[in-house]
Amino acid sequence: MSRRILVLGGTTEARSLADRLALDGFDTVLSLAGRTASPARSVARMRSGGFGGVAGLAAYLRAEKIERCIDATHPFAARISTNAAAACAQTGVPRIALLRGAWQPVDGDRWIFVDDVQAAVRLLPAMGRRIFVAFADGLAPLAALELEFVVRRAEPGPVDLPGARVLVQRGPFARDAERDLLKTERIDAILAKASGGDSARAKLDAARNLGLPVVLLRRPAAPPGPSAPDVASILAWLA
Repeated sequence: MSRRILVLGGTTEARSLADRLALDGFDTVLSLAGRTASPARSVARMRSGGFGGVAGLAAYLRAEKIERCIDATHPFAARISTNAAAACAQTGVPRIALLRGAWQPVDGDRWIFVDDVQAAVRLLPAMGRRIFVAFADGLAPLAALELEFVVRRAEPGPVDLPGARVLVQRGPFARDAERDLLKTERIDAILAKASGGDSARAKLDAARNLGLPVVLLRRPAAPPGPSAPDVASILAWLA
């Protein structure tokens, strides 16, 4: 019988990993939070929706006889990662996190790291009039600013920022396209999450090319436990 693997997903890396595991013969389940109406399909079996906290996830692991759990959620999805660590500890299911490499600045980057959106509120007015926001959650503190905001989200839906221009665009994005977007929208500065990885970095490269400042929300700390930077390392762990 093939080993039963649960991949906690919602990222491009998670889908790629689940596809690879399924094609390699693992009995793989890719679990999504259910926030995306039309998620990209996977070769692996897919489930959608939450588990009901630590107790619900632990019950799922037992009921489905999961033998390994791979946390490949978004780096800012702190709650599910914390719940997964606790549930796996309770059930004895080995867990590993697929962690994107953190972004590192190079010459010409104008990055400022902050802990939250409220801290960004204190910085943005000095950076210009028109701000590009590369995420769509937790934006309410920005409403206190008399600035113009362009907010990008992957799917149609409201944002908690009255008057913002909303762009519905799904990545990954190319650097040249990002540069053209920033120029067309007359952007003065960028607010983004320091998610890491390759698929979302293009906007930072475009900002460097245009000399724009970038305010980055720091990535929350991952729960203790083993981690791997890529699919090859995950396969080695499974072996």
